[in-house]
Amino acid sequence: MKLIKTTLITAAICALGASAALSADPKPGFFVTSVGKGDGGNLGGLAGADAHCAKLASDAGLPNRTWRAYLSTQVKGKRGVSARNRIGQGPWYNTRGELIAVDLDQLHINPNIFLRTALDEKGRRIKGRGDKPNQHDILTGSMHDGTAYFPWMKGDHTCSNWTSNGEGSGQVGHHDRHGGGNTSWSSAHGSRGCSQKALTGTGGAGFFYCFAAD
Repeated sequence: MKLIKTTLITAAICALGASAALSADPKPGFFVTSVGKGDGGNLGGLAGADAHCAKLASDAGLPNRTWRAYLSTQVKGKRGVSARNRIGQGPWYNTRGELIAVDLDQLHINPNIFLRTALDEKGRRIKGRGDKPNQHDILTGSMHDGTAYFPWMKGDHTCSNWTSNGEGSGQVGHHDRHGGGNTSWSSAHGSRGCSQKALTGTGGAGFFYCFAAD
């Protein structure tokens, strides 16, 4: 009996410690870009997208962290870089200190990503379904679990690895979890093209997610 009590007390202390660790220093580690690069799906590749995340974070006065764009790539004959493998292990908080997800599993199964919580780098709400204009299409180039598309899955899903502002398509998620019968924040549908006009045509603006990878 004494052993059982000791075990329960130890478990409770560990749980409280884990909870305190999560809430002790909720540094911002997630935001939706308030502006795109302005050139459709041409983000300057992953490096250009990462730099855009870092600049927006710096301009907004966010902590100096390793910011990464949540974007996947495609490579002929094999799988490209997966967005989920670029963003660290979590936890991630939005710019108001609200927990988005504790780890990669929660992020891709049951994240706290909704219209209210998917904020930009300055803590402002991104327009969603029902707003004018609707800007809920967020570029990801990814499947639901944040991985890159398999090479046998036909079509362009990454606007030519984020270098095209014309032909092609970019897979998008819905940050507000509404529209088209698809509630996925990471993989709702493909864009009509990669030009700025094509992205706005389906309810987007060339925005993407940024996560702190450190």
